[in-house]
Amino acid sequence: MPDVARCADDVPIRPIGEAGRCLDPRGRACYKPWVSIRSRSAGHACAALAALALAASCGARGCAAPSARSGPLLYASDEDTGVVVVVDPGAATVVARIPVGKRPRGLKLSRDGKLLYVALSGSPRGGPGIDESKLPAPDRNADGIGVIDLATRTLVRTIESGTDPETFDLSPDGKSLYVSNEDTAELSVVDLASGTVRAHVRVGNEPEGVTTAPDGKVVLVASERDNEVTAINTQTLTVVAHMPTGPRPRSIAFTQDSRTAFVTNETAASLTVLDATTFKPAGEIKIHLDSPMPLGPRPMGTVLSPDGKLLYVTTGRGGSVAVIDAATRQQVRSIEGVGDRPWGIAVSADGAQLYTANGSSHDLSIINVATGNVDKRVQLGGLPWGVVFAP
Repeated sequence: MPDVARCADDVPIRPIGEAGRCLDPRGRACYKPWVSIRSRSAGHACAALAALALAASCGARGCAAPSARSGPLLYASDEDTGVVVVVDPGAATVVARIPVGKRPRGLKLSRDGKLLYVALSGSPRGGPGIDESKLPAPDRNADGIGVIDLATRTLVRTIESGTDPETFDLSPDGKSLYVSNEDTAELSVVDLASGTVRAHVRVGNEPEGVTTAPDGKVVLVASERDNEVTAINTQTLTVVAHMPTGPRPRSIAFTQDSRTAFVTNETAASLTVLDATTFKPAGEIKIHLDSPMPLGPRPMGTVLSPDGKLLYVTTGRGGSVAVIDAATRQQVRSIEGVGDRPWGIAVSADGAQLYTANGSSHDLSIINVATGNVDKRVQLGGLPWGVVFAP
């Protein structure tokens, strides 16, 4: 009899060399007995099962084996199928699918670019029109931050995060993660070296967007039920301000000098501008569509251009990207026809391309910033949520 628990059948596993021994997504040892795979040992069975799980997730076309990178890549989380999809933006093709666990959403690259962090949640997926009282109970064992080795394209461990993580951000030194826990109205501070939560900070109800200031002094957390942003001092981990926003704030973007923050207000079709030095509201930017949609713009994700001059905002069911002049605080352009419900957004290192994860159309858009054209749409399947660019 093995001295560790049997591996669950419905999670990705990774062999660790000993007969039958594997690692589950939380980095814990488990045992996978010899089953229907006619391998010579249980250890081979573990490896074979992991390989079959990866192959199944890649679909009929399969996935490319990890190789030396010859150019930038995109990583998109698929909330529905539990994978991170690897896309070559130059070829506009899917090159790999990495099994990670339940409901992957928020994504961040490590500061050295070698690892990808992904928020995983065991909470059942809800949304508009869904009776949450009829949803299954959450699987709290599935909560955590998955850590992906980008060289091998494998999940190497899952670290603590507090419950139901959705979005998070890194400290500038890359040593800590700040994670929003929606169901407990907290921000969890995670020490990456130990993989443990070192502090919890009480914030507003239903926290979602989390962004660290570029200078690292404060982290801002948007609370969609309370319509506010909480500012937390990263040295003392104390709340220094509660700032009102429009209804249902979603994401936050700082200017490069850390002095100004922009907050998307989903149901107000606007951005709240915050003075991050006085911690007070400093204005509002209304978002419009050039081609009106029945529900109008629903500001969601944000990304700042590499030169810091423009802010790009996805509009959810508006199907567009709003372009904001960060200095004048005015919308200067609307890029239409991006996809159905664009949410996550990323920008190339040279600022020439934008990338959006489009949940309802199950694809990723590659947008030419100069022309405003969607040059390519890459089918990912599932429910694309977040996207990051890796140069």
